[in-house]
Amino acid sequence: MRQSLPRVPKDRIAVLIGAKGATRRDLQTAAGCKYINIDSESGDLEVTWGEPGSYDPVKAFKLPDVIKAIGRGMSPTKAIQLLQDEWFFEIVDLKEHVGKRSNQQRRIRARIIGSEGKIRKLIEEHTSTEITIYKSTVVLVGEGSGLMAARNAIEMLATGSEHGTVIKYLEKARRKARLDNRTLDSIEEKVNETPSGEFSNLVPGLAELSRRRSRRLKAHQVDPSDADAVEEMMEFTEDESIIWEEE
Repeated sequence: MRQSLPRVPKDRIAVLIGAKGATRRDLQTAAGCKYINIDSESGDLEVTWGEPGSYDPVKAFKLPDVIKAIGRGMSPTKAIQLLQDEWFFEIVDLKEHVGKRSNQQRRIRARIIGSEGKIRKLIEEHTSTEITIYKSTVVLVGEGSGLMAARNAIEMLATGSEHGTVIKYLEKARRKARLDNRTLDSIEEKVNETPSGEFSNLVPGLAELSRRRSRRLKAHQVDPSDADAVEEMMEFTEDESIIWEEE
């Protein structure tokens, strides 16, 4: 099966191919496809897959996002993480917030990066994401809740929010994520720590009633052809007897 992939900008073709085709081979191995054909002139891509069942359809579905991420400036090593089941791809177009004015785009890029890259690094650390800024776009890859928080932080900066406001938002989002994870970890099958015998002893007569009930249920399940089982069922306990009376 052949699948067309998103076109890669010409200045990213060499990155996608890698030295002596090393990056392309790594992608092929990670995705489980037969071959990725890259047109070095146009940037067009086509991937060849094997027979159904010979590759992971989820990776086939996610490979286009890997190519988009690389085409938008992300290193192949980071982008390839998108092939994991729980990792996803987001892209923020700064032109949607500041228009096509290049000077405004540069200003927003500088705000997102921060002095010596501190703001971008802070967003990545708080949300466990990878962020790449390329021309007028910001590419993000990561897991669900963290990825959404990172996108929100980028859009807040793009629309003029102060760094302090964004940092407070990230800290709040991280606390919420930790609380959610702790809640999920605590949801598990509960095991009754009190043995039934000990519980029964708390109520006078409950243990004996429970024993008799179990015996009656067992009697209904006795196989008539099993002489030993029938004999065991017919045996009386110390407090059981038969009284014969004439009517």
